[in-house]
Amino acid sequence: MDDGSWTKSTCPYCGVGCGIEARPTAKGLLEIRGDKSHPSNYGKLCSKGIALGETVIQDGRARYPLFRSQTKVATNRNEIANQTHVDTISDWETITEHVATQFTRTIDQYGPDSVAFYVSGQLLTEDYYVANKLMKGFIGSGNIDSNSRLCMASSVVGHKRAFGSDTVPICYDDLEQAELVIITGSNLAWCHPVLFQRLRLAKQQNPAMNIVVIDPRETATCEIADLHLALNSGSDVALFNGLLAYLYTHQSLNYDYIDAYTDGFDAALKMANTEKNTQEITGLDLEKLERFYTLFAKTEKVVTVYSQGVNQSSQGSDKVNAILNCHLATGKIGKPGAGPFSVTGQPNAMGGREVGGLANTLASHMEFYNPQHQSLIQDYWQTSQLATKPGLKAIELFDAIESGKIKAVWIIATNPVVSLPDSQKIQAALRQCPFVVVSDCIQDTETTQFADVILPSQGWSEKSGTVTNSERRISRQRRLLPSPGLAKPDWWVMSQVAKKMGFASAFNYLHEGQIFSEYATMTTLGNDAGQRDLNLIGLTSLDDKGYSRLSPQQWPVTERQSEIVNQRLFSDNQFFTPNKRAQFIAVRHQAPKSSPSVDLPLILNSGRARDHWHTMSRTGLSTSLASHSPEPYVTVHPDTAQRFGVKHGHIASINNNQTAIQARVHCSTAMTPNQLFMPIHWNNSTASNGKPCSLIEPNSDVNSGQPEFKHTPVSLSAWPQRCEALLFSQHALNLSNIDYWAQQKVADGYLYRIASQQNPMQLIVALTDYMHIEGEKTLSVDGSDASLGFRQAHLTSQSLHCAFVVKTTLSELDIDWFMTLLSEANSEALEEHFMKA
Repeated sequence: MDDGSWTKSTCPYCGVGCGIEARPTAKGLLEIRGDKSHPSNYGKLCSKGIALGETVIQDGRARYPLFRSQTKVATNRNEIANQTHVDTISDWETITEHVATQFTRTIDQYGPDSVAFYVSGQLLTEDYYVANKLMKGFIGSGNIDSNSRLCMASSVVGHKRAFGSDTVPICYDDLEQAELVIITGSNLAWCHPVLFQRLRLAKQQNPAMNIVVIDPRETATCEIADLHLALNSGSDVALFNGLLAYLYTHQSLNYDYIDAYTDGFDAALKMANTEKNTQEITGLDLEKLERFYTLFAKTEKVVTVYSQGVNQSSQGSDKVNAILNCHLATGKIGKPGAGPFSVTGQPNAMGGREVGGLANTLASHMEFYNPQHQSLIQDYWQTSQLATKPGLKAIELFDAIESGKIKAVWIIATNPVVSLPDSQKIQAALRQCPFVVVSDCIQDTETTQFADVILPSQGWSEKSGTVTNSERRISRQRRLLPSPGLAKPDWWVMSQVAKKMGFASAFNYLHEGQIFSEYATMTTLGNDAGQRDLNLIGLTSLDDKGYSRLSPQQWPVTERQSEIVNQRLFSDNQFFTPNKRAQFIAVRHQAPKSSPSVDLPLILNSGRARDHWHTMSRTGLSTSLASHSPEPYVTVHPDTAQRFGVKHGHIASINNNQTAIQARVHCSTAMTPNQLFMPIHWNNSTASNGKPCSLIEPNSDVNSGQPEFKHTPVSLSAWPQRCEALLFSQHALNLSNIDYWAQQKVADGYLYRIASQQNPMQLIVALTDYMHIEGEKTLSVDGSDASLGFRQAHLTSQSLHCAFVVKTTLSELDIDWFMTLLSEANSEALEEHFMKA
């Protein structure tokens, strides 16, 4: 029975937007359960959501505003930075005055386009709104872009071209009402697990439902698939153009719908009909192609779910429109159980798109190219400095930093040195940028290493505001715990800087509810007749109590929703183009910008692991999540592994002729031969050199600016290791002098998995340097027994302080032995276990 101690909030991971309930524990952590009343998940949670309570520990947190002094020297862009720095604690008044002064001076000297913000789908809508308002409304530049550029930008372009607006038309209920669900470019089982659970249950209850998975890999999502299409990387446009041509030749088009509600069909069909070699391009046999095409043609209720495998491509926007064309051509849109469904990657990527957090949009689904929109916003914000043109997209933005055009940048809630392509270029850009501000809840990331100023942000469980999920549902994130040190909300920090830049009257917010009210009202400007899809008029009269108690609301919100609402858009067949008709977009297959070669014969695909998120600053703190994937890995087909001389369980090097990274080999027949897969999560804070973005070229979609993360030509070779080790420490260590290592959070400390090209004795000497503790008990085994290896442990106050084992090759038994050692409760049991094989 609920005793009132539970607080409703929202999970901070993917765009499913699951409701959670939380309450503090006696140890300062959180007890977490799913919110059974939330319409996104009805109480279900994935492994990451269940483990949220473990991640609110204070390890590594940014607590105080810091001035970080360091030597800034422009070096070769391929050189990995190894900077030293000195941190000086400041106060908020001093440091925000400094940030404001530096930005103002830069703008006065070089103009508003000499500064930029790079923000994040991890921000709450209120934070996003203030950032966009400050940059576009008062600094007067469009140079604010988001890491959502890496996630959803191609879908935004596709939606706007087809619908006239960035509209996701369906609701989650459509998955359960569909008769055919196509999942393309998404490992839904791992990346959006609760949606996958809902879909799995729907199929169990309706065995007639068909599910088609389109992915070069055989992923966990294929467990519920009736058909898996392992198409060639980058061939999605050819596949869906082939579908459109098939629908035409088999009289399966809805001409009544096409004629009444769309434009541009003939050109799209003509382009699709020019591609006659679908089998060759996709690599799919005729039987599978025809089975897929027949299912689509003969099924009335079809939902197509698409995500990063579609978006993260140099042809991402065209892939989206190829999918939309097929739904428009059959009228399978705006109806229960039918429509295209862009699954959002981040918790508030949708909220960022709503308020204008991308460089090429203005605000509240209003656009730069529309003079009326510019006038409405200028009057509403009471500014004469509104930006009049789009700013630089993410890749362009960092190019401009590197070239010196942008001289001051504020990076908020994201880690671009890890997440953007060509990490060396991002490092070089930030290294020589005159002024770099980073707001983060973690003090030492790869990006904060280049900061002149570090501003401590509140993290999830400490901040309060709203997020919008993939089905356009706005939910509250609520404060659950106090903030460490002087950490503050991002909207508050930006408002303080804005005031000191001379914009006090426009940023005089007392709490986040006031920001939400201003944003909600903004969505109604010039929108009384539903000219735009985004309209929150039903939330404009919220008082403080109403905002505090706000339940999930799915936009458009014409009236405040007191009960669960599931509404799909385009059910009236009216779109947001000037003539209210949907637009077909003629697209054709184009090969990815980079192709395999003799030197780089393999294709590297990147993505997520099941139990980690982004750069692991949160999930890396959970012992249960860390145990699923404890180190960087590369998945390889066994035939490919044999061809390139790498072995399952050993370390391999993956290279692109400019740089190389290392990862543990995992052989699997789920992979297509000559393709590799690596998760994106590990970085220089959690592994020695396991960051795939170091290899990825900054090739982007010309329309969306979204980089191509799924198709990188590489080579593969064995990494010549001579020995391995496990190392435990109660505290995080700097292992920069070790060849290969990966950090895993375990109970009471950190476990390091280590490999080395040195001989075992050299590695033992190196590891011993981390073990010297005066006046404490030491245990050791000298290694003369090869089955035991060389072992050493230090005990302090009846607990294990640190320990390591070195062997030529570690087995699963060695790992089990070491994990048992860590779990021993007293020194006597620990010593006994230590001496056993």
